[in-house]
Formats: sequence, structure tokens, C-alpha cells
Amino acid sequence: MALSPRALLAKSPIDGFVISIMLTVVVAALFPAKGVFADVMDWVVIAAIALLFFLYGARLHPREALDGLTHWRLHLLILAFTFVVFPIIGVAMRPLVEPLVGEHLYLGLLFTCLVPSTVQSSIAFTSIARGNVAAAIVAASVSSLIGVIVTPLLAVWLMNTSSGMHIDGSSVLRIMAQILLPFLVGQLARPWIADWVARHAKPTKLVDRGSIVLVVYVAFSEGMRNHIWSQVSAGEVIAVAALATALVVVMLIVTGALPPRLGFDRADTIAIQFCGSKKSLAAGLPMATVLFTGSTVGLIVLPLMIFHQIQLILCSMLASRYAKRPDPEVSE
Repeated sequence: MALSPRALLAKSPIDGFVISIMLTVVVAALFPAKGVFADVMDWVVIAAIALLFFLYGARLHPREALDGLTHWRLHLLILAFTFVVFPIIGVAMRPLVEPLVGEHLYLGLLFTCLVPSTVQSSIAFTSIARGNVAAAIVAASVSSLIGVIVTPLLAVWLMNTSSGMHIDGSSVLRIMAQILLPFLVGQLARPWIADWVARHAKPTKLVDRGSIVLVVYVAFSEGMRNHIWSQVSAGEVIAVAALATALVVVMLIVTGALPPRLGFDRADTIAIQFCGSKKSLAAGLPMATVLFTGSTVGLIVLPLMIFHQIQLILCSMLASRYAKRPDPEVSE
């Protein structure tokens, strides 16, 4: 019996959101934004990013973060994986990776190592694996908040190059204005709009995904205007996918093996593994749009998009394996 398109999508190992991003890249390649339309879309993206982080602020109850921060050892370890171990790996792999894929794609992989952890998928995978969901909620949220400041600072420190890519303090200020300020306004508006946001969860989720799709369209439109695909080969894209796969696997192994040695139980280890091994497309793309300009944007975000899909596939497989294992506390 033939399956409907929706059923086929449900059975696909590729996330539907990622498919929409891939289609957006195709649309940008065929119909890139040009002229006045490109200028208008730049402003639309700025407004969409501001709305996205305003809604993040409206959703997160400050008490949730404060209550969860008492498990400080867990959160420090996740932050260490996200903003210390990942960047160290990103810098260390340069001598091997840059000759293989070129400077801009390598910098895209390095930028991937600098962005904060995901929120929704980290929590979802922790829940499926029967880990510490409360800790995952706080850890992922804190990672996103800290990343608004730490990611651009790390980018300023590590990503200035001799080939014309320079990031300065004004980039951090733009991040503050376009991302952190809307988030703080959302926090202030919580008493009046939190219930409305909760009742309209599905429409507001469209803002999450729609804003990312807009960022991808504008970034790749600019890349098309600057002939991005003449700068990258199919072999380089395959190499980036292989490197991203290796990076996900290494981080899953490290984040799964170290916590038990530090005294964390099974539930905490699962939360640390899923929060500490993942990178946020939703946070990374808007930051890249602010930090980078010109033809480099498309090349910078391409490795992050590839990494995002690979981490979803591998983490979903790992979460399913955890779910099938007997819970030690129940079996005792």
C-alpha cells in the first residue's frame, strides 16, 4: 500500500525541519533575493530574529533556571563541554581540516564548535532516554543564554584570519542588540503574555522554525549573488559531513564516559551527554548572520547545518538504545 507524503516524512531519518531548510537552500539557489527585495529581506530577518528571542524570553520562567542551578556541578560540566572542549577540538583540528576543505568551511566547523547547545532536542532526547529531564531543561536554557555572550566573544578571539574575515567588539554589541535585548524584553513581558504564549504553542513554534528558514534563505541568497557554489566542491561537502559525523561521535563518547567517573548517576549522565554533545542551529544561524557578512555567510553556516542533521540522527539512535535498556533503579 502506497504511503502518503506525511507518512513517508514520518518514516524518514531526516528531520522535517531539516528538509525544509534543504528546500530553502534550493529556492535560494534558483530564486535568490536581489536588489530592493534583498534589502527588505535583511530587515525582515532582523525582525524575525528579534521576535524569536523575545518569545524565548517569554517562555522561560526565571524561577525554573534559578531552581535548577542548584545542581551546579552538572551545569558546569555541560558548559565546559560546550564552550571549552568543543572549541579546543575545533582549534586543534585546523592543521588537518583546513587543507582538506579550505579555510571558510573549516571556519564554519570551528564556528559550529562555538555555538551553544540545543534546547528542544536535548530535552526531548533526554526524556526518551529516561535521563534527568529537569536538569536538561535548565542546562540547555542556560547554555543558550550564556552563548549569546560567550559565542561572539570566542568568535572574536578564534576566528579572525589573515584572509579578510575580522570580527570586532561591535559584533558583540550587535548580538546584544538583536538577540539579548529582545530576550530581556520577553522576560519583562512574561507576566502579561506568558499564558497567551503557552496557549498558542504551535503558532509560536512556527516563528522558531520560520525565522531560521528566513535566515537560511537570506544567507544563501547572498552566497548565490557572490557565487558561493563556485567556491565549494561536492568532495568538500562530503568531507565536511564526514568530519561532522566524527565530531558528534567523539563528543558522544566523551560526554558519556567522563560523567560516571566524576560520580554522576545514570540519569545525570544522560542529561550531560545529550546537552553537552549538541550544537544549536536555532541560535547559531542568527549569530552567524550578525557576525559575518558577504559571501562567507553561506560557507560558514553550511557545516552547522550538516552537523545539526547528523547529531539528530545519531542522538535519536542513542536515545532509543537507552530507552530499551532496563532502568537500574527499577531492576534492583
